[in-house]
Amino acid sequence: MQTKAAILVNINQLVVDEITLPPLKSGQVLVEVHYSGVCHTQLLEVRGRRGEDPYLPHCLGHEGSGTVLEIGPKVEKVKPGDRVILSWIKGAGANVLGAQFDWKGRQVNAGAITTFSRHSILSENRVTPISKEFPLKEASLLGCAIPTGLGVVFNTAKPQAGQSMAVFGCGGIGLCAVKGASIAGCVPIIAIDIHPSKLQAAKLMGATHIIDATKEDPVEAIKKIAVLDFSIEASGSPIAMNQALRSVRPQGGTAVVVGNAPYGQQVALDPKEFNQGKRILGTWGGDNMPDIHYPRYCNLIHYKQLDAAPMLGKSYALDEVEKALCDLEQGITIRPIIDMSL
Repeated sequence: MQTKAAILVNINQLVVDEITLPPLKSGQVLVEVHYSGVCHTQLLEVRGRRGEDPYLPHCLGHEGSGTVLEIGPKVEKVKPGDRVILSWIKGAGANVLGAQFDWKGRQVNAGAITTFSRHSILSENRVTPISKEFPLKEASLLGCAIPTGLGVVFNTAKPQAGQSMAVFGCGGIGLCAVKGASIAGCVPIIAIDIHPSKLQAAKLMGATHIIDATKEDPVEAIKKIAVLDFSIEASGSPIAMNQALRSVRPQGGTAVVVGNAPYGQQVALDPKEFNQGKRILGTWGGDNMPDIHYPRYCNLIHYKQLDAAPMLGKSYALDEVEKALCDLEQGITIRPIIDMSL
């Protein structure tokens, strides 16, 4: 079977072409991809900002939605015809290595999940079934943006109603963190970014205050609004990571870092921040268990407690993947969506 896929051949060199899929192995699932989100992680990969890439050439993408076409031996979680969320976060099921594809006689590597293709072979534990009625476009964001943003609030920070929270960076994950803070009952909710359009989207997601970091120091601006209990860093900027810790209150204030910084960058922190009793936490994709948490997030969308529309960016054809990455890099769109029907 052949399919069209985006192949990272070298740093800043993407090729969209036909590849040949191998037969399924035990624990693998063949999926027809309908939509794929485009995340900063792929942008870092394509631009060579994640360090040496030993797997070139390889396929890309780690969040999406699709329909199961075929299952390999010992797969029990899904069956052909099931609609599924495609996510890099491991759930139940077999955890198997990625497939290797043929591209004009050349081997193309893939991880346990790739989504920048019309069809993909995934490890069983990277798919989560959803109802046939759930919209697949919104489901594509349930592979990374929504669960990471909500999970970093619900599972990692765990604020109580009435506590205050600031979110540094209002891309897809940051906007979901803002909404998570709203659902959790946080007040005030302060959104910080350098793009006015993202700050306006944050207001739609529940932010009570917005701060343009190009116009004022976020740490000083936050002090004028609230004694801050929690901060979420979702920009990938080491400067913002430092600010996130500095902005929370002494004796229990907590900063959570979720953003991916470019390879080799470091964060400079003043040890006195820790002497004041502040905490800084990391998170692995919002500390989600997909088979438990993803149905909950689907319910939030289904019952109108979470509107994914402000996060859904412009739709692009697979052939336009480079433009989607450039638009993401320049802040033109929040979360580009590759629509495989275009």
